Amino acid sequence: MLDVTDATFRSEVLESEVPVLVDFWAEWCGPCRLVAPVLEELAGQYEGRLKIVKLNADDNPQVTGDYGVVSIPTLNIYSGGELVRSVIGARPKAVIAEEIEGALAEV
Repeated sequence: MLDVTDATFRSEVLESEVPVLVDFWAEWCGPCRLVAPVLEELAGQYEGRLKIVKLNADDNPQVTGDYGVVSIPTLNIYSGGELVRSVIGARPKAVIAEEIEGALAEV
């Protein structure tokens, strides 16, 4: 999975040809570590239809603040430069996949 930053967020996420799930995470966040392998699996499952990237909330305060992320992990799904779905907290793979499917159906 690609790491995005304040500097690359626009080009990698907002200007992406396909929808993008952004995992807002931090090193110290236990639930973030639980979600990471699930997102790795989903990245393979949705390859070509959805891009999954990670953004370290501690290292990238600009984007984190712009989208009002106060709890992590936060999984935001963007399509066409717009935020279309948000999942806050560690969730089971099935729940995350359901949100992805819902977002893909809407775009």
